[in-house]
Amino acid sequence: MRKSRFSDDQIIGILKKHRTGGRRTPRKHGISDGTFHPCADQAAEGA
Repeated sequence: MRKSRFSDDQIIGILKKHRTGGRRTPRKHGISDGTFHPCADQAAEGA
């Protein structure tokens, strides 16, 4: 499995910022929309 560029705490922080209305949050951290949105959807479902 590939090592993540972000720690678990960083990922949680990015998802929280996005959830509170940070539309540009993924791009600020160098994450493509195609990668970010499936992750955000999973987090919203509680997976």
